[in-house]
Amino acid sequence: MKRFRLAIAALAVVTLGLTACGGGDDDKSASSATEVKLYNDKGAWKTYFEGVGKLSKEQIGLGVTPVGYTDEPTYEAFIKASFRTNNKPDLFTWSTGGRLKEIVDSGQVADTSQLWSDAIASGDVSKELEPYYTIDGKQYCVPANVSYWVMFYNKKVFTDAGVQPPTSWADLMSTADKLKAKGVTPFYQTSVLFSFVWFQQLLIGSDPQLYNDLATGKAKFTDPKVVAVMQQWKDMEDKGYFSDPGSKDQPEVMLKSGKVAMGLFGTWFNTNMTTQGMKPDSDYGTFVVPNVTPSLPNTTVAFESGPLCSLTKAPNPDASNKFLKWWMGADAQDQWANSRGDVSANPKVQIKDPGLNQLNKEAGEGKYTLANRYFEAVPPAVLTASLDGFGAFMVDPGSYQKQLETIQKASDDYWKSN
Repeated sequence: MKRFRLAIAALAVVTLGLTACGGGDDDKSASSATEVKLYNDKGAWKTYFEGVGKLSKEQIGLGVTPVGYTDEPTYEAFIKASFRTNNKPDLFTWSTGGRLKEIVDSGQVADTSQLWSDAIASGDVSKELEPYYTIDGKQYCVPANVSYWVMFYNKKVFTDAGVQPPTSWADLMSTADKLKAKGVTPFYQTSVLFSFVWFQQLLIGSDPQLYNDLATGKAKFTDPKVVAVMQQWKDMEDKGYFSDPGSKDQPEVMLKSGKVAMGLFGTWFNTNMTTQGMKPDSDYGTFVVPNVTPSLPNTTVAFESGPLCSLTKAPNPDASNKFLKWWMGADAQDQWANSRGDVSANPKVQIKDPGLNQLNKEAGEGKYTLANRYFEAVPPAVLTASLDGFGAFMVDPGSYQKQLETIQKASDDYWKSN
């Protein structure tokens, strides 16, 4: 509820600000447009958006002005407030799943079905991505990024502790014990925004079908198997495997310093590491987290794809559509993915980082079972309760049953009317 109240407060402030501004850019014509404003919740990526904008200016005559936010509730409040004013973004980033459906159902998001059809036909996007952007048979937005959730680790810390990337869950726990014995905290965790990460990883590695059933209301958070996952997480907490969840230190800084040995993130985190001056394959590496249950047929990897959207009443719909079409092409995606050191939604793009290129190839070939990231998989109301509940659990691991019951109540309330 705390996050909800903060979001409401931010919405009120943003709405007042937008109302005061009034007006907008509705008088721009398609032929005269020379730039688009791209609002995003990735403030640290300004340089990368500008790099893409330089290329788009050269190739299609449209530059990009990124407007980045670093506080998620404030960003969400701004975007939703813009729906009711004349001051609207040309383009904006969002998330798939329930949050995308919510704004699509409001009638605010532009249909991109033709862009998807053309991109799939030309091989610029995989058809496997299409369901994540499909609501009631139509596509909305295009992929802003694609990421697989893997473990980042400090190579020097591993070498000093005499450990290697694990090949089984038992190996991972043994590695954590050895690191702890060397005075190094094994894993990074946070109670802010990404509090779901370890719940997600433990559950998809134990019972991926149960994970999917929770997301669709077919299973309960109080199911004994879910309780067992929380008990396993509590055991890891009790053993001191995790960093202080309330720490204000950035995870990439903690990994670089060796304060923590490992961090579980989407492949987009590669950008955070390289901006710290760390070099992939020499200073740090990545590995796919082994399943908790070794008998599962495939290793399950959490997957996310964040959308780049335009509005039905965008300031200049033609310019927005022109940019989105270009964005899905190989030139744009090569610049976007390789400047950040991440994978791409466009299969034609060769990723320069050999480790990520191999991961992208293996995932595309079906080596892994993919699970939609928890942030996008569950409905917004359940996500809000979960973020608060998992954050509270980190502070008081013994409260896991109480937190699951609270999350289940939010799930019951949502699915009763949906």
